[in-house]
Amino acid sequence: MKVLGTFEKAKRYIDSKTMYPGARVKYNTGPCITLSREAGAGSGLIAERIVDFLQPRSKNPDTNWGIFDKNLIQKVLEDHNLPKQIEKFMGEEKPPFFAQVMNEIFGVHPPLLTLYHKTTETIYELGSIGNVIIIGRGANIITASLNNAFHVRLVAPLEVRIKNVQDFYENTKLEAIEFIKKEEVKRAKFIKEHFNKNAEDPLLYHLVVNTGWISIEETAEIISDAVVTKFPNFF
Repeated sequence: MKVLGTFEKAKRYIDSKTMYPGARVKYNTGPCITLSREAGAGSGLIAERIVDFLQPRSKNPDTNWGIFDKNLIQKVLEDHNLPKQIEKFMGEEKPPFFAQVMNEIFGVHPPLLTLYHKTTETIYELGSIGNVIIIGRGANIITASLNNAFHVRLVAPLEVRIKNVQDFYENTKLEAIEFIKKEEVKRAKFIKEHFNKNAEDPLLYHLVVNTGWISIEETAEIISDAVVTKFPNFF
């Protein structure tokens, strides 16, 4: 069987929740799992394995699950008919303030607050649909009011995360260290500036897992079991 790319899986998920692609209808809600993570803690692999565990246990095993990480930006652009050239402005790291002001004055892209608002709107809608895993972007804070949401924080010792980044990106140890440092600063700043929260606060999560002590497989199984226990009506 051909393994679909992340964005293709996300598109299939969205299409399966509508009468036809792009439709706006009411959904049969399922669990919404948010994964906040330290850089290199293995969130992408864990998300895939969670779906493998949960899908067969769902009331309807044919239910499609969606995983939204970097592809979330593409989903926002699609939802709100925004031009592809503004995609670079919608990550967790903002461009310099002067560039923002000049770009907004001369109409290069919509105000960044508008873009972040639309991202937040999309995350909340995805969480409301359910049967979805959303990685990063403050999704645990955005969906905190949803009764179907389950929030997880993934952490790991630095050396473990360095090795994970090296294995995934096939880079040197120094490159992996630099990547992790940059990502950690960027993510912490994003959460602080937009939500006035500290991503490391354990009170923001149902579960915190150290993936340095527990394997990817075990982590996914622990999270899946916790979700089934928390939301037995979905399984």
